[in-house]
Amino acid sequence: MATRAMAPTATISAPSSAGPPTIRIAGTKVHLTDARGACDAIADTVHDHSRAPLAVTSVNLDHVHHAASHVVGAGHGIRHLNLIDGAPIASQVRRLTGADWPRLSGNDLIGDILRRANSERWRVAVVGGSPATRESLHRRVVAQWPGVSLIGHWTPNRAEVASSAASAAIAEKISHTDADLVIVCMGKPLQEDWIDAYGEATGARVLLAFDAVVDFLAGRVSRAPRWVARTRFVKMWRLMLEPRRLAKRYLVEGPPAYLAVRRSSGHQEA
Repeated sequence: MATRAMAPTATISAPSSAGPPTIRIAGTKVHLTDARGACDAIADTVHDHSRAPLAVTSVNLDHVHHAASHVVGAGHGIRHLNLIDGAPIASQVRRLTGADWPRLSGNDLIGDILRRANSERWRVAVVGGSPATRESLHRRVVAQWPGVSLIGHWTPNRAEVASSAASAAIAEKISHTDADLVIVCMGKPLQEDWIDAYGEATGARVLLAFDAVVDFLAGRVSRAPRWVARTRFVKMWRLMLEPRRLAKRYLVEGPPAYLAVRRSSGHQEA
């Protein structure tokens, strides 16, 4: 539940049958909800086949960076649920709306989603990660969420992701599994682009663009300790663990994206 902080200064859309209220941050529509609201939206889509499939994305500085150069998350025939991820986005939303809304990264939300999937016996597929993650991921899911049917794990390399033929073949294979949920972990913006292009063809009801969640579930990447999260030094902690992968994102691409976020008025763009 959001708590009141200050007078709102932004244009917030009203909640509707299409989803929770939204605000614009650096040109990206962000949905204002909490973990329960996000999980309910996902479960409702799984059960209601009259609705279009749902793509769930975490909006952070990396997302803002890529959205500045091309449209992220504009697939036809797919609805989008864009969640607050990271302190800069959450802080700007608080400044503009006058309320605190929770940060909902993929790692934050995946446990709640899989608990729902476990209780309702969903069929789940995974696209992304390395072949080395398959066995450990499968063991974790079977042990912790035995009601989940993990019906396939595809690990395409970058060339295969870029190949329309290879990606279409993966989507077709998933379509034969009757998957309810597909976890897509390719990094931004590849995962969002892949979902926009091939998500509907998978036949899945919900597709999660959740970056490194596959490595988190497989135990290859650990979450930041609580004391790090409380001091908001999560990015520094991650950078120390994975400098080669994250240095450019955090030190080169991050600052301009941060400025774009801080300049956001929250009003609907034309």
